[in-house]
Amino acid sequence: MTAAVALAEGSGAARPDRRPFEPGSRMWDDVGLLTFSLTAGSAFLLQTMEPTIAAVVDEHSTFRTDPMGRALRSIASVMMWVYGGDEALAEADRLRAMHATLNTTDAAGVKHKALASAPWAWVLHTGVFAFTEGNKYFSREKLTDADKEAYYQETVQLMRNFSVAPKEIPASYAEWEPWFWDQVENHLTTTNVAYDYLKVIRKIAPPKQIPAPLHPVWRAVTTPVGRLQYFFTVGTTPASIREKLGLEWTANDERALRLLGWAIGRTVPKLPERVRYFPIAYEARRLERDRARLRTMINLRPI
Repeated sequence: MTAAVALAEGSGAARPDRRPFEPGSRMWDDVGLLTFSLTAGSAFLLQTMEPTIAAVVDEHSTFRTDPMGRALRSIASVMMWVYGGDEALAEADRLRAMHATLNTTDAAGVKHKALASAPWAWVLHTGVFAFTEGNKYFSREKLTDADKEAYYQETVQLMRNFSVAPKEIPASYAEWEPWFWDQVENHLTTTNVAYDYLKVIRKIAPPKQIPAPLHPVWRAVTTPVGRLQYFFTVGTTPASIREKLGLEWTANDERALRLLGWAIGRTVPKLPERVRYFPIAYEARRLERDRARLRTMINLRPI
């Protein structure tokens, strides 16, 4: 399934360069939206069921002890991938350097490396699923096959920015889709990390900065948020994964998710840009508009 990209880049043709994303791309318009977070949970859940990722996360991640900090750092990093300009490539390099030493040996004695090619690629592959699944539930404009292909090719560029091995990249969305579902069915496995993650998002632990007397207030505020995040995560996770993990999802749950999604898909586009985009995304988009206005004035200057 992945031979096409590997052959194309390993032949006499020049390998495409790493390059940051620019205005006009699908990622530029969509990744920074607040609705991104609604399927980020299912993407991370799929990552925690990949054996190597699960082993490394189990030993090295702070998602159990600092869930809020971990989530905020992850979202900020993703925003940098798309909206950071030249710093996007530096962020990719920073993450590779950080993961270079995150190796571990699991209980069965199997050694795992965070930068092993397949697990490293799987993190970005789950983003394709999250994007298409999020569109299905939380957008009023449904994706066409051409839309999916265009977004996938941008993900291919993102993978090149992260130095993903070409052998791990299917050449097109049409090839990616059956490959992805084969991974879901035959490679992902039930892990304690997956169960721990579901517990963490359902009951959000207070940050260390919040004093103990304020913990009841924290729980009162975050309990509804945690329940909703759990609901969105389970609902946008593949049915076969829910079955592997023994997660309940009823027909009423599905109807409720679709109703909520319908409301979100029609409300978010009406919000001010400052509200509907994460801060880094909003500032990057605003800066590009400022640059465009400056260019217009430069072009109109008297000579």
